[in-house]
Amino acid sequence: MGAALLSGATVISLFGPGSAGAVPLYPTPDPDPIYAAPADIAEKSPGEVLETRPMPPLAMFPGTAVTLVKFRSTNSQGLPIAATSTLLTPQWRVPDGPLLSYQHIINALGPRCAVSRVLYSPDPNLQVREAVALNAVLARGWSVALPDHLGPTFAYGAARLGGQITLDGIRAARAVPGLNLHRSPIAMAGYSGGGMATAWAAALAPTYAPELDIVGAAAGGVPTNLVRMIEAVNTAPHPAFGLIMAAAIGLEREYPDRLPIGESLNPRGLWARDVLANGCTNEILAVGAGKSVMDFASNMSLMTNRDARAVLEENSLEFFDGVPRIPVYEWHSASDPLIPVDSIVATNRRYCDAGVRLQADTTISPEHMSAAVLGVPFVLGWLDARFRGEPAPSNC
Repeated sequence: MGAALLSGATVISLFGPGSAGAVPLYPTPDPDPIYAAPADIAEKSPGEVLETRPMPPLAMFPGTAVTLVKFRSTNSQGLPIAATSTLLTPQWRVPDGPLLSYQHIINALGPRCAVSRVLYSPDPNLQVREAVALNAVLARGWSVALPDHLGPTFAYGAARLGGQITLDGIRAARAVPGLNLHRSPIAMAGYSGGGMATAWAAALAPTYAPELDIVGAAAGGVPTNLVRMIEAVNTAPHPAFGLIMAAAIGLEREYPDRLPIGESLNPRGLWARDVLANGCTNEILAVGAGKSVMDFASNMSLMTNRDARAVLEENSLEFFDGVPRIPVYEWHSASDPLIPVDSIVATNRRYCDAGVRLQADTTISPEHMSAAVLGVPFVLGWLDARFRGEPAPSNC
């Protein structure tokens, strides 16, 4: 749900005066040096492995080795960054067997909420709830990459960034010595915020990572038009407004000069930003429950801001002129109240017109998150067929 609401973040900046001098509030850096960028990162290539670390086995993934990988990626300004991904490799895999990059839903602003951290967290509120589905994948002998796709500053809401980190994470996974993934066929999957990273990776791959052998991408519940989502959120109170506020913070981190919110916040908004700066989902929801932009913005004088709108459009798949060159499976609730379904349909239509082998399905769920669960059996079957080399279906 947080990912579906993320575009409401810019409501705050659009309604406040803003300032190019506003300073984003970044998360407290993770003290573990594996998350830090090396001094020579600018000399590295996108996807180049910077460091690997064997991790303790996880009871939730029996018979599976765990490796944490740091690699070079690129932020939204084209600058080099260090990113991380957790690789799960089952003991019964074959050399160069299938590799699935799964983009987990990450509704968060701080390092302890990263997937690589959550896997080992004792906090019951921080769980990888997709473990059952991932075990079904591992049982097939597939390896799994779980990228921390929000990047080192936890730029929640920056969808294009997530696509780039996903692709560089795949590059890194194939390059790790000893894992025998160098020539593995690749597929990608994700839902909601993870679906955004997945769908952007699919659309960016032809230009950003054309060398990757990607057999298909499955993306569900994808918010494809952030501008439309702002119009829907408006100024009414919402039980999940904390997630909207979190996305405002995340977008400011990635676009500090074009989307400043700090000077558009009233004292209550500044307090909320301080509290949420390192928060995970539960803290974020608690702070914003039942609130609205009226509670946190300093004024409502500006309803248009060209720079802010441009940022939204640059992170909206419906406006991106690139299209995937791989088969795509897309699913969503036909009555999803959190994302503009007609924008998904419009994006699908553009893909079909461009010749993409697209299978688009709707679920019987009336809302956002249950649609993710209902789609799992179809996603697994579709991915199985892609790895077997079967021709991709299309209902364009």
